[in-house]
Amino acid sequence: MAHIVVLGAGLGGAIMAYEMKDQLRPEDRITVVTKDPKYHFVPSNPWIPVGWRKRDDISVDLEPTMKKKGIGFKPVAAKKLHADENRIELVDGSSVDYDYLIVATGPDLAFDEIEGLGPHGGFTQSICHIDHAEKAHEAWEAFCKNPGPIIIGAVQGASCYGPAYEFTFILDTELRRRKIRDKVPMTFVTAEPYIGHLGLDGVGDTKGLLESEMRDHHIKWLTSTRVKKVEDGKMTVEEIADDGSVKATKELPFGFSMMLPAFRGVEPVRGIDGLSNPRGFTIVDKHQQNPKYKNIFAVGVCVAIPPMGPTPVPCGVPKTGFMIESMVTATAHNIGQLLRGQQPTHQGTWNAVCLADFGDSGVAFVAQPQIPPRNLNWASSGKWVHAAKIAFEKYFIRKLRKGTSEPLYEKAFMELVGISKLKQIKHD
Repeated sequence: MAHIVVLGAGLGGAIMAYEMKDQLRPEDRITVVTKDPKYHFVPSNPWIPVGWRKRDDISVDLEPTMKKKGIGFKPVAAKKLHADENRIELVDGSSVDYDYLIVATGPDLAFDEIEGLGPHGGFTQSICHIDHAEKAHEAWEAFCKNPGPIIIGAVQGASCYGPAYEFTFILDTELRRRKIRDKVPMTFVTAEPYIGHLGLDGVGDTKGLLESEMRDHHIKWLTSTRVKKVEDGKMTVEEIADDGSVKATKELPFGFSMMLPAFRGVEPVRGIDGLSNPRGFTIVDKHQQNPKYKNIFAVGVCVAIPPMGPTPVPCGVPKTGFMIESMVTATAHNIGQLLRGQQPTHQGTWNAVCLADFGDSGVAFVAQPQIPPRNLNWASSGKWVHAAKIAFEKYFIRKLRKGTSEPLYEKAFMELVGISKLKQIKHD
């Protein structure tokens, strides 16, 4: 008998438990360890601050579904992973032993790396967690009573840029609906070397599409920009030249700001030699397996992926929803093989499929594979993206509530946009 433990129950961890359950032998068991008993659909967080969604709309109580599926569920936060002992120490003083561990913790949000950043004692908002998004809603309502400049973007070292673009245009849409857009100058501040880089060196014509959208919506931007510090109503930024020198230092006023932070690995798995890299992300091979600790796998944002290449300001690589689903499926099948005395053979596709909602339109892109050179490099925009994002939200939340394990993200998206027809199009 083997005990498989999934550490974390976010976008990757919850579906990891469902898919892993399907690969177990009758005598095996599986346990999910998580600090939060409820799952919150993170891709919907940009809708929370403007009131388009409430917490209950995007929340799933995982324990009943896990119990129904025969999955152990322990809603206690991890304190420290003892990889040499095959044991996770929990904050309540107890421990969980495992034969195989799947790290699916998501990231730690590094607000503390920049003075004044973040909602915890800082001056900028966040949409990385439902609690942050609700706090941003309060700040947004107060801002709308006394509108002024807005700054949205992603700081140096960030590895998730899509939500910053989404939130920028969602705010623009909401401001127009409230008929106060004319009172709000908007600036997009990003570490990316150009608009639409996305940590992926662009996908299709994301540069042209997003620059055009920003011009059409009267949004200014600063690229290759490093945030030096944030004060109440003022952000000090440095524009960085290609040689790494400071080209200009600017002080930008704001009445409301949301800046995505850099990510790092969570504290329980940071600093373990051979398991985590210097930023605390979990090192895996092509089978999602750690090279040193062969009984440890990892999926999702916690996985270590090197950047696309040098940029004037550090840019991380995003892990999109489908990419995570492909990691999950490969991991479940690989552990299933190990349980049966076989060697792992499955690999995630690591394709990027993304729907970026802009409130009343949006941009979608497909990168196959995510890391260039690509077999497919495609981006498109239109009102259909907004509808598709809502459809995916409903699909994924239903999937979690039902406890289904089929990985439908890419298949559904490809059918939606008729991707097979793209073979007739000359790719970039």
